Amino acid sequence: MGNEEAVFYSRVLTELTLSFHIIYATIGVGVPLMIMIAQWVGIKKNDEHYILLARRWARGFVITVAVGVVTGTAIGMQLSLLWPNFMELAGNVIALPLFLETFAFFFEAIFLGIYLYTWDRFENQKKHLLLLIPVAIGASASAVFITIVNAFMNAPQGFDVLNGELVNINPLLAMFNPAMPTKVAHVVVTAYMTAAFVLAAIAAFRLLKGSNHIYHKKALFLTMKVGLVFSIAAAIIGDFSGKYLAEYQPEKLAAAEWHFETEENAPLILYGVLDNGEVKYAIKIPFALSILAHFNPTAEVIGLDQFPEDEIPPLYIHYLFDLMVTIGVWMTLLSLVYWLGIQMRWKMVHSKLFRWLIVLGGPLSILAIEAGWWLAEVGRQPWILRGLMRVEDAATTSGHVDTMLILFSGLYLVLGVGSVVVLTRMFRRNPVEQELEDRHATKGADIS
Repeated sequence: MGNEEAVFYSRVLTELTLSFHIIYATIGVGVPLMIMIAQWVGIKKNDEHYILLARRWARGFVITVAVGVVTGTAIGMQLSLLWPNFMELAGNVIALPLFLETFAFFFEAIFLGIYLYTWDRFENQKKHLLLLIPVAIGASASAVFITIVNAFMNAPQGFDVLNGELVNINPLLAMFNPAMPTKVAHVVVTAYMTAAFVLAAIAAFRLLKGSNHIYHKKALFLTMKVGLVFSIAAAIIGDFSGKYLAEYQPEKLAAAEWHFETEENAPLILYGVLDNGEVKYAIKIPFALSILAHFNPTAEVIGLDQFPEDEIPPLYIHYLFDLMVTIGVWMTLLSLVYWLGIQMRWKMVHSKLFRWLIVLGGPLSILAIEAGWWLAEVGRQPWILRGLMRVEDAATTSGHVDTMLILFSGLYLVLGVGSVVVLTRMFRRNPVEQELEDRHATKGADIS
């Protein structure tokens, strides 16, 4: 296997691992917050349905955490095996957030275990709720620290290279790089949003399948309302992300928007196809790119004509940007219509068609997360460490990466299918109606 093949298979394996892991990582970050909100609402309203929501979500969450641990470990191993030159350089600078991410996970896992094994052991449920706070903080902190590493790859700082050696290393400066605020905020908020819409899809699906229990209706209303809040937040943070790119990674913004020539009054290009360098069938919104980049409709936006050809990211990232934004806008509108429909008593939001749209919103939200992640990673190309190290210079020269790809593909297939089967059986064998009856029977026995 030549170096080109090693680089190719290393990229494919890394993309596969990250694409699989991001599903479980996103759920792992967002669901603890949803559990905490449900239990808090249940305590505040003295409503056993919300308490049961928290309980059942927590059971399913454990399965996703277990799979996320395996895939997260795989990522750490692959960084060292597939990208040794990158780790030799970056590992000396960015080791602190990698360590803190591990610490945050253990912090979360410890309190999650205590939370799970202390159900019904507190007379005051507010004390039990307090155990969820470190779980939610730990889950979000894990996302923050690992995203800081990714932000560092886009905006490396906190060190100098002198005669091929690293000097003046400042881990804190490396962590708090220009890319960090928008990247961290976008990752965390979209994780909350996606988790809410996935849980909403499950509730809508149960209602469509004939379980017209008030439990599922409450679950649907809560998750759609939370999803609406965080989808709006994601849009606002996305705007700040565009301004960051215009300032620090203009080539990435230009490639994502098919902005080929530097100009003022730049329009935003949506959709379309690229035919021999010519954009066809696109929707052009006048001045919108200048507003996105600089909050000024007449501002100049740097185009791809300002960069060497070998430093221009792949232009297909435009499709990823369109996909991410389209799904994000759609889910915002869908959740807004649902919330308004509940307030205004519109029958439409209870129709089968509308509930199927909500069900579709679950996988669409996951697809948007994937598209956003691919956009972030491919848009940095050809750099693994922007401006300092190219991908081909960072990769291993091992001749066995293709074998690793086959083995890990099999592992992810087993984990993916296995987690779906376990979760399905877990809740199918213990329907909410039966669990409510059992809890009432148990309380009655306690009273007698």
